[in-house]
Amino acid sequence: MPAAGFSVSASAGSEFDAKITPIVVISCFMAATGGLMFGYDVGISGGVTSMDDFLIKFFPVVYRRKHETKESNYCKYDNQRLQLFTSSLYLAGLTATFFASYTTRNLGRRLTMLIAGIFFIVGVIFNGAAQDLPMLIVGRILLGCGVGFANQAVPLFLSEIAPTRIRGGLNILFQLNVTIGILFANLVNYGTDKIHPWGWRLSLSLAGIPALLLTVGALLVVDTPNSLIERGRLEEGKAVLKKIRGTENVEPEYNEILKASRVAQQVKHPFRNLLQRRNRPQLIIAILLQIFQQFTGINAIMFYAPVLFNTLGFKSDAALYSAVITGAVNVLSTVVSIYSVDRLGRRVLLLEAGVQMFMSQVVIAVVLGLKVSDHSDNLSHGYGIFVVVMVCTFVSSFAWSWGPLGWLIPSETFPLETRSAGQSVTVCVNLLFTFVIAQAFLSMLCHLKYGIFAFFSAWVVVMSVFVLFFLPETKNVPIEEMAEKVWKRHWFWKRFMDDDDDKTNGAYEAVKKAQP
Repeated sequence: MPAAGFSVSASAGSEFDAKITPIVVISCFMAATGGLMFGYDVGISGGVTSMDDFLIKFFPVVYRRKHETKESNYCKYDNQRLQLFTSSLYLAGLTATFFASYTTRNLGRRLTMLIAGIFFIVGVIFNGAAQDLPMLIVGRILLGCGVGFANQAVPLFLSEIAPTRIRGGLNILFQLNVTIGILFANLVNYGTDKIHPWGWRLSLSLAGIPALLLTVGALLVVDTPNSLIERGRLEEGKAVLKKIRGTENVEPEYNEILKASRVAQQVKHPFRNLLQRRNRPQLIIAILLQIFQQFTGINAIMFYAPVLFNTLGFKSDAALYSAVITGAVNVLSTVVSIYSVDRLGRRVLLLEAGVQMFMSQVVIAVVLGLKVSDHSDNLSHGYGIFVVVMVCTFVSSFAWSWGPLGWLIPSETFPLETRSAGQSVTVCVNLLFTFVIAQAFLSMLCHLKYGIFAFFSAWVVVMSVFVLFFLPETKNVPIEEMAEKVWKRHWFWKRFMDDDDDKTNGAYEAVKKAQP
């Protein structure tokens, strides 16, 4: 029996018949809780590191610098061990993603999400019960392993299970949950800051809620047809495809997946295959999108929002409250992306956001340069509100562009034979540069002061130029037809798609011509 739902008209050039079925919606919401966990981990660290009880127990040097010395406003939190508390998660995630690539391809997307959930739960236990800094760091490392596995599997799961016409919107559920996780963390920090001396333990322990949601969700959802077919479970894959599409007419889509799977089976070394000429456009774009995403400066603000607002002269409550406001703007703006990404397209959102992010960061740099000095908190109430508004302007533009699209575009552009390896590289590069920013931001803030925002705004110009000239539009293109409809038609990247001597390319063309 076909599942209930409403029809989605096929995109141009596609014969796929699909409905938005309840099982697709439920599966996507369940899987996207991996983003909720990631977001909570991002948001919780900044609030916790601004709590005096936490600093007294783990970072007494920072506590004394914050309260007892006339340190520069910009340098109060400049401490490598404190930054390691935040950044260790991403370094662990970077390492874990290589193992996650193997499990995603050989064990499936669903089981990889389950492994991520287990890592999250154990990491939460270590953090909530931490008695010293090593135990705290071990907990963050375990959480990082969960991030590596979740960020590898969830975007692939969402891209493969969603109907083509709403693939962008459903995939952005991952980023929406990241923003909800950040907001939830900011709200928790705002409340637990008043609970002495164990409020920080509650903040870290409540990460168990999204961890449990992801674990339970991974047990309940079905694996994607692409993953099942790739692993040789053809009948099961076809049955799942009928179930999630709500129709018996799945032959065209099934045949496309099957053809892609046959190519994938011929690729014994997917990471090596990534370096072949015909895969370079996707690889280059995936890597650069992750680098650019981090050099917007967003994670510097999300990690350390309360610390940043403290630096600008906000009191503890006001700093946490301002972080809650920016978190709420982050969530609402991501909803805008869900609505618009499959209507306006990827490029329009990225280019508009580039203008908005550049202007807001330049304004922030000018205001801080004129109104905040090293040793006096002379940012008036009016200017303080103005800075928060500008930060929200920046966050909103990121949230409907580089935030979700930095994950969406790589997950939908790699061919099946390199998709898992490509996603692994994507996550790895993202976490590498997230680690760099997390480890360096407070030191950069100390040395560059207000110039830190000018630094990031210059990067926004660079990435916007790249989007304008080199990023093709992937809106409404079936995921297994990207090579023909996107890369071979792009003015620059098409030159990489004509390597007839490439063995994998030859195999690909042979399979495409073969009858299923």
